[in-house]
Amino acid sequence: MNEKQAKKWIRDYHWMMNTVKMLFDDVKNAGEGLVAQYGDEAGMPKAKGLTGDVVLSEVIRHGKHWDRIADYEKKIQFIQQNIYVITEEREVEILHWLLEGESYAWISRHMGLSQTHTKPICSSIASQIVRNVRNGRCG
Repeated sequence: MNEKQAKKWIRDYHWMMNTVKMLFDDVKNAGEGLVAQYGDEAGMPKAKGLTGDVVLSEVIRHGKHWDRIADYEKKIQFIQQNIYVITEEREVEILHWLLEGESYAWISRHMGLSQTHTKPICSSIASQIVRNVRNGRCG
């Protein structure tokens, strides 16, 4: 784990969380709307390279979703387990808005800071998280 990776996971936290929520909803609805073919259509040859079993195709597609969910959950959990090390008020506020998906520009305007001041604070947040992990405290 390095600072660059920690910054990326913090910046990506919001959309990863939204994606995990959406994928769980999608997986819960797996198989809905699948209709068996009857009559002439059922006897027609299928396209090469594709499975003719729509249920199997759906299972394969959702299996890939679970792999993505697991990867995103790992990153989300890592951030959640390490945010407690950020204790300075300004850093806590900036981290909150980053996790909510706000841009550096928005955060800077909201807090009355320049972007050139906000970005080093974000770097400090990431380095504190990395230092925490390297010291074996969490993560």
